[in-house]
Formats: sequence, C-alpha cells, structure tokens
Amino acid sequence: MFWFLVGGALVLLILGWGLTLRSGRNTASAGLGRVRVVYSDTGGWEKVSEPLYSERYGLTGRPDYVVRSREGVAAVEVKPLRHSEKPYESDLFQLAAYCLLLEEDWLESPTFGLLRYADRTFRLEWSAELRAELLAVIDEMRELMCQPAILGESMPTPQHDMTARCYACGFHYVCWPSRKN
Repeated sequence: MFWFLVGGALVLLILGWGLTLRSGRNTASAGLGRVRVVYSDTGGWEKVSEPLYSERYGLTGRPDYVVRSREGVAAVEVKPLRHSEKPYESDLFQLAAYCLLLEEDWLESPTFGLLRYADRTFRLEWSAELRAELLAVIDEMRELMCQPAILGESMPTPQHDMTARCYACGFHYVCWPSRKN
C-alpha cells in the first residue's frame, strides 16, 4: 500500500511538472514571458473584475487581461477566432484605449499591450505618439456621433460589406446603411 501511495504521488508530481512547463511555453508563445495576471474579464470561475474607467476621457472598458511583468503592466486583448497576417486597426485602437484606461484608472502607465489572435500575438508599444493618435480618433468619433443624422447625410459609410458585422455593432441602430437592410 505504501509503494502504491508513493507511486501515485510521483505520478501527480510529474504531471504537475509537465503542466507547469506547458504553461510556460504557452505564455512564451503568446509573447508574455513570465507574467502574473492581475486582472481578468474572461468570465471564468473567478469574479469578473470591475471595468476600467476614465472620467477625464469619458471612457470605460474591460480588457480580457491585465498582466504584470518585469516591464510593468500590460493590457491583453484576445480575439480567439481571428486569423490575420497583420492586426486590424480597430483592434489596435481598442487595445490602445485599454492602455489609456490603465494609465488613468490605475495611475500606472503600461509600456505595451498584447493583441492575441488565434495563431499569433501582436505587441503594441504604448507611447506618447500613440496616445495622441488615440485621443484624436476618440475626438473624431465623438464629433461624428454628435452630428445630426438626418437621412444619414452626416453618418460615415462603413468600410466593409459585411451585414452581420453591422448588426453586431452597438451603433447599428443609428447607422443609415444598416437601416436599409
């Protein structure tokens, strides 16, 4: 009986060691290195974290993860079904917005953000230039949203021909092209 228990413990020890190695390879392949998850909005078994909020910019959002590494904190956005050789610009701005929210809400400026697609990870360097570009995009979006939408004359035209994407958008009810469908 003693040898059976020792053998079982040894098997569990080897299994745990193997899972630890695999976990390290997964974070390395995702571009994370050694990190500690300090925020999660994945809706797993743990309580979902509060959204990040900036009163100054009127923004709120929930990155999938915030991780802490030797470099500091980083926002991580996961798009598990997306396949692309290069990141979508909208995904990069979403990640940049999370970096801005970290800066504002946690009073800690991230050095980078990570965008994970199904088969690759993109690193976004957070910089003063990107921050300024993001704020310009936010201002432009707010300006467009405040214009009267009479007959759709002042609304921007979508840059795609995917009706399903329009209906998944939170603004499809005010966008004139989606009303025609």
